[in-house]
Formats: sequence, structure tokens, C-alpha cells
Amino acid sequence: MTPLKHIQDFLSHKRFAVVGVSRDPKDFTRSLFAELRRRQYDVVPVNPAVQEVDGVKCFAHIGDVSPVPEAALLLTRPAVTDQVVEECAEAGVQCIWMHRGGGTGAVSPAAVRSCEARGIRVIAGECPFMFLPQGEWPHRVHGFFRKLFGGYPR
Repeated sequence: MTPLKHIQDFLSHKRFAVVGVSRDPKDFTRSLFAELRRRQYDVVPVNPAVQEVDGVKCFAHIGDVSPVPEAALLLTRPAVTDQVVEECAEAGVQCIWMHRGGGTGAVSPAAVRSCEARGIRVIAGECPFMFLPQGEWPHRVHGFFRKLFGGYPR
């Protein structure tokens, strides 16, 4: 289980990349991106198939972002996560969050091992919505039940 301090550390970064933001405005990734912007995070979208997200320039690769952010939130498929972690490591990203809301999310066991071997702080799973202060009620309820049944990070 990911320690809560890693999650809090990640969210203390006011600027980070959001890799895998969809071009579909109704996609979950866009909702998360918009919420992070609403909360004054300077989120940098990364997706090679998208030019801009909600008026923000989108970069094809993390290495194209200047300056390179210290942290990256991955909203990718596990097969893509492996390559994105390699790109993040080459660019100097120090903290990676592999999103998971349901199913495997972005988590790839090989990518987690790669992060750990390189000394990159990794959050393997969890949904940022659940850890944002004063989140919407479904996320607070989810967090409540995770705490109740011992599945909430400590």
C-alpha cells in the first residue's frame, strides 16, 4: 500500500504533468484535469494525439515540457505506462502517480519496479479525487469506506 505521505507529497507539487489526458471532453481524465486546474494546480497535459486540452497546450512527450515537472500523474493504459515511466526517468521526473480508480488503471508492475529501481517515488494506484481536500461526496464516501475497512493509505 502506498504511504499517505507519498500522496500528500505528490499533491504538494503545484505543477505536474498529467499524461494520457483524453481528447474526449466527456472522458474521466478530462474531469480530473479540469478539477486540478480549478484547484489552482498548474497541470501540463501530455498526449501525443492531442494538441490542446481546455485551452492548454498539450505536449507529445514529457521530455518536450520545459521546464520538466518534478512529478507526473499517469492516466495511461498499463502497456503505455511502461514507456511513459522510461520517458519520465530520462527527463528527470522524481515522482510518479499511476492512477487507479477501478480495474488496473495505469498501474504496471514492471513500471513500478522500474521506478523503485531508479529511486523514483511511485504511487501505484489510488485516485487523486479521493485525496483532494473538500472533494465531492462520492469521493469522500469512497474514502470513508476505505478507512472503515482498512484499505486507506496510512
